[in-house]
Amino acid sequence: MATPTYLFDIDGTLLSSGRAGQQAMEEALRLEFGVELLEYEIPTAGRTDRAIISDLFAWHGVAMTEERFGSFRDRYFSVLPSFLENGTGAILPGVREILSGLTETSNERTGLMTGNFEASGWLKVRHFAIDHYFSFGTFGDHHVHRDELACRAYENLHALHGPVDPQRIWVIGDTPADVQCARAIGARVLAVATGRYSFEELRTTCPDALVEDFSQTDRVLEILRY
Repeated sequence: MATPTYLFDIDGTLLSSGRAGQQAMEEALRLEFGVELLEYEIPTAGRTDRAIISDLFAWHGVAMTEERFGSFRDRYFSVLPSFLENGTGAILPGVREILSGLTETSNERTGLMTGNFEASGWLKVRHFAIDHYFSFGTFGDHHVHRDELACRAYENLHALHGPVDPQRIWVIGDTPADVQCARAIGARVLAVATGRYSFEELRTTCPDALVEDFSQTDRVLEILRY
């Protein structure tokens, strides 16, 4: 039987950063470009950092160039650790137990698939001491759309392990975008209502499985190993 692969989102699925990521982006914008922060409404759930930053620049009148994007990103990486350290973030209930259960044997692959930049994604999971559960990841450095991220993740799996049956891949996330991107590669999806979307809102996206949270560890592991 093909080896099962589990691709986890980070924010709202594994952990709450206590707005550390958003605050670090705002600080990076202020420090790098000297702009006065405005009240803004930019959706973040389920989106890649590249897409979020593009909107953040536009909202504050900063013209997007690759040079500016790169300098902002580096500044963001430099300030994020302090916001994580001083913030109110936490691992979500049941996450450690789920990850421990999935990684106790060598017969399952556990990785990240997140809209975070690679560096900031690893910073977050490392800060909360769960980085050792993940042997690989696909990140939002180069993609605006999450479907593209999923396609890249599938390509990476194929390159690392040879042909991969998409029905042996589980995408685990807390937004409709996670459900949609799983469908883009023919994978199965477990939606968890620990982010900004309610159980009922996620139900309308028709995931393969849906849970309120990960607190019922045995049940979640049973779903993922079905």
